Amino acid sequence: MAKVLVSDPIDQVGIDILSQVAQVDVKTGLPAEELVKIIPEYDALMLRSGTRVTKEIIEAGTQLKIIGRAGVGVDNIDVPAATRQGIVVVNSPEGNTIAAAEHALAMMLSLSRYIPDANQSVKHKKWDRKKFVGAEVYKKTLGVVGLGKIGSHVANVAKSMGMKLLAYDPFISQDRAEQLGCTLVDLDLLFSESDYITLHIPKTTETNHLINKEALAKMKPTTRIINCARGGIIDEDALAEALAAGQIAGAALDVFEEEPLGESKLRDLDNIILTPHLGASTAEAQVNVAIDVAEQIRDVLLGLPARSAVNIPGLTPDVMEKMRPYLQLAETLGNLVGQLAGGRIERLTVRLQGELATSNSQPIVVASIKGLLSQALRERVNYVNAAIEAKERGIRIIETRDAAIRDYSGSLHLSAQGSMGEHSVTGALLSDGEIRITDVDGFPINVPPSNYMLFTVHRDMPGIIGKIGSLLGSFNVNIASMQVGRKIVRGDAVMAVSLDDPLPEGLLSEIIKVAGIRDAYTVKL
Repeated sequence: MAKVLVSDPIDQVGIDILSQVAQVDVKTGLPAEELVKIIPEYDALMLRSGTRVTKEIIEAGTQLKIIGRAGVGVDNIDVPAATRQGIVVVNSPEGNTIAAAEHALAMMLSLSRYIPDANQSVKHKKWDRKKFVGAEVYKKTLGVVGLGKIGSHVANVAKSMGMKLLAYDPFISQDRAEQLGCTLVDLDLLFSESDYITLHIPKTTETNHLINKEALAKMKPTTRIINCARGGIIDEDALAEALAAGQIAGAALDVFEEEPLGESKLRDLDNIILTPHLGASTAEAQVNVAIDVAEQIRDVLLGLPARSAVNIPGLTPDVMEKMRPYLQLAETLGNLVGQLAGGRIERLTVRLQGELATSNSQPIVVASIKGLLSQALRERVNYVNAAIEAKERGIRIIETRDAAIRDYSGSLHLSAQGSMGEHSVTGALLSDGEIRITDVDGFPINVPPSNYMLFTVHRDMPGIIGKIGSLLGSFNVNIASMQVGRKIVRGDAVMAVSLDDPLPEGLLSEIIKVAGIRDAYTVKL
């Protein structure tokens, strides 16, 4: 039975789900050195924000198949190290969507009406109503930076409250923004026109200190900033100076560059609200993320795909479901062309043709690479580490598109340069999803892939097919199907033979000796 280590407290419902398929050990608060010692025993690791999964822990986890973070971010996991080891990393991008969005809205309203300060004032037996004259959000402009699931929910609620919405998100369409009632603008305009600015973006190199001294200088004195996304998006020193000088009206932060928050100028300010990373801290959210991640770990241990893997390029659940047949096609063709090219592969060209040219190419490219490397690496290569394995082997990956429709509405062409020369294959899907190999090295054929195949390059001359058939029969090898593709009569041709059995040792060399045979290859798919 598989073993799962739970290293941070999670809701019991998550433990129950994992227990369906694995032995579950809950060991929280372990130091890093202890984790390194015990992690080799486990197939999966589930955590929250308390455990830091370092490169050393990942490399020690020789049996690990998946690391699951019961939350949105994966900042505490060395994702590149996990990817190199072929370990799937998953999170729960939607489990705390409502909780995080509601916290941002609560922070905005609390900031507008001085609720925390007014609460403390009353508790200290004061009744100073004039001191806490606030501002209405009705008809004010809210600038939403990031229109993902959380930002979109904030926008929907804010719209219902009568707010005008500006948004910045370089990855969202104009149509989607309009559906949410948002006007897409650049950051400079959002900063200068917004009365409130709420951040809903990840922490990346590009977003680090997005709100800095220069950005703050563009804002109105009445602007209030809310950050319930990620620490580090705001330059906290610059924010403290702007708040102290009255350059902006206020701020509300739930996340910080370093957590727990240590010595900070922000603590001394009256026009800021600080909470200890409570965005996902609702009973409902904790149950949701526990269920989500536990189900993903269970599925991976059962050999099924994860819904929310962060290190499988482009393979979201909806993409996986929609493109699954094409991924199988890409993997099959990659496997085939890798064996034809042989040995060390120097270059793989992936060309999406016809209707497939309009598809998301990244998953198809990854599947092609996985197939290409499968003969050499077997189970060591997967959708997680295929691209890295190719890069480390110096394989150049080229992606092209050709929208022209050929014999099939959509097809995939792979070309590989290897130690046995350059070879190419093309394949397509029939209406029922069945795979067809439609071209080998420029010769048109139409055959389904089979476990054992023989390909020959020969002169188009009488007797070749019979000689090959007789030779296979003499070695008791049964032929399932055979097809010849040629460009011109009596020129060169390619024969594709599907076999029920692998070729016995020595038979391939006998086939090559047949008069008219220029070359021959065996393939196992």
